[in-house]
Amino acid sequence: MTASRGNPRLSIGLPVYNGEEYLAEALDALLGQTYEDFELVISDNASTDRTEDICRKYAAQDPRIRYIRLTRNIGAAPNHNHVFTECRGELFKWASHDDLYARTLLQRCVEALDERPHVILAHADQAVIDEAGQVKVPYEYTLATDSPRAPERFRSMLFEPGGDDFYGVMRADVLRRVKPHDSYHHADRTFVAEIGLHGPFHQVPELLYFRRDHPTRAERANPSKRSRCVNLDPRRAGPLHPTPRLLAEYVLGFVQAIRRAPLSAADRRACYGHLAAWMTSRARPGAGERVEDRAPVDPAKLTVSLDDIVAGREGRRA
Repeated sequence: MTASRGNPRLSIGLPVYNGEEYLAEALDALLGQTYEDFELVISDNASTDRTEDICRKYAAQDPRIRYIRLTRNIGAAPNHNHVFTECRGELFKWASHDDLYARTLLQRCVEALDERPHVILAHADQAVIDEAGQVKVPYEYTLATDSPRAPERFRSMLFEPGGDDFYGVMRADVLRRVKPHDSYHHADRTFVAEIGLHGPFHQVPELLYFRRDHPTRAERANPSKRSRCVNLDPRRAGPLHPTPRLLAEYVLGFVQAIRRAPLSAADRRACYGHLAAWMTSRARPGAGERVEDRAPVDPAKLTVSLDDIVAGREGRRA
């Protein structure tokens, strides 16, 4: 599908800070998509490495790229929100500077939304890859986010591990109706849960999204709850943001999401009930387990090679 001459149908927002190591690979993968009617808006959070040079080089080569450089580091969460406000498409996707995407990812997700007007977010099956782009852990999507019932979608996102729906293709009008991404502990989970209260998701049953795990990824570089929150927003560094407050805000985030969502009284009560059960259990099944830490898959059992399906990696197979 070729790009349109007016506003693009899909906007991709790529917030980045000091991403020189993997940024070019991610840009190649996005720009080589079979679906082409998109803009790629990059919001550079005042990087101090070669990120600016890489972005300007790619922007000079492809008119779909719009590069924005912030004058100071405002934190990852505000930068994610900022890049969304700069986008014009009716559909929107956040992209990470260190992840990779099969050529047909955007096409399959847009097709899924076109074929299912009631669906508000589409994503695809995924796997964790290492620094070199080798698949480590493919994993199955088990969340019931496709349920027609909002309480069931909410229950699933509370209790079941897995899923990177944050990086799915979303309907931008729905995204504008939820509270912007916050910066307390696990704020991405409450954010996606609130989106899910507005409508069902669709998971494309193809391995098309590859989340890279590496030592400098934010989750590994910031091992404590407080350091992760400070990375999300530097204003969290002060004494007014101890860990108990960050955890309390996490729970309150679910409460407020239920309160804001367009639910019937019965569905709202059901969601509060699921939240109470989750709080009583004190942990969702799988909590504390990182997918990245599971035993790597046997390479002989892999049926997919990134070199075959990700643009820019042609001929890299050893």
